[in-house]
Amino acid sequence: MSVGAAVAIYFIIWWLCLFVVLPFGVRSQVEAGTVIPGSDRGAPVRHRMLKNALWTTLVSAVVFGVFYANFVGGYLTLDDIPFLPRSPQD
Repeated sequence: MSVGAAVAIYFIIWWLCLFVVLPFGVRSQVEAGTVIPGSDRGAPVRHRMLKNALWTTLVSAVVFGVFYANFVGGYLTLDDIPFLPRSPQD
């Protein structure tokens, strides 16, 4: 795997992990009991984006490490997935 491909795959994994991590620990204005007039009642009280970015980086590094270990070691390949249509040569 080239460095460019590894960076691209890590970037994709990072964005996917960001959407997984974003809702953790979010409290809406209604839950906190402090609704600011003119804002949405479901808006978060604090965004905590730096903390979310750090957690996302940690989680995505672990996921990428598992992906890379599988890529190098070949533990799980497309041939191991059941119900995958086989080519006519098989």
